[in-house]
Amino acid sequence: MSTLSVWRFDTESGAEDAVATLQELARKRLVTVWDAATVSWPQDAKKPRTRQLHDLAGRGALGGAFWGLLFGLLFFVPLLGAAIGAAFGALSGSLADVGISDDFVKRARDEITPGTSALFVLTSDVVLDKVTEAFAGQKPELLFTNLSSDQDEALRVAFAE
Repeated sequence: MSTLSVWRFDTESGAEDAVATLQELARKRLVTVWDAATVSWPQDAKKPRTRQLHDLAGRGALGGAFWGLLFGLLFFVPLLGAAIGAAFGALSGSLADVGISDDFVKRARDEITPGTSALFVLTSDVVLDKVTEAFAGQKPELLFTNLSSDQDEALRVAFAE
């Protein structure tokens, strides 16, 4: 079973710094990374910068369609008109089918703000104590959604490229 995790950092460069840690953990086989993306939001920017981390993605990667939909839902809906917002509302319902709840979306939207960053990562086979130890110095705040096996499979099918 995979877990979709969101690691929030108090700086706009924190997520990028965490990527090196995640790469090292994956190299040591302390975590399996299926897919990952970062969000960094400069203090003076109107919207965040997003980047899919192709170099970390495993053979079961979700792809850009998933990240585009999720980041669009998280960061751009408030800027869109009612008709487009309604379309995103329908899409958010399909995300709920794969374990991403409205509460998760709201919390991520509230927590990832100008001057912060986040690492979004789909993982499995986590050696929790080693991962926790590796990230301790970076002081991330972990927001996460555990996906059931059925939700995990639905997510892979829905967003496979």
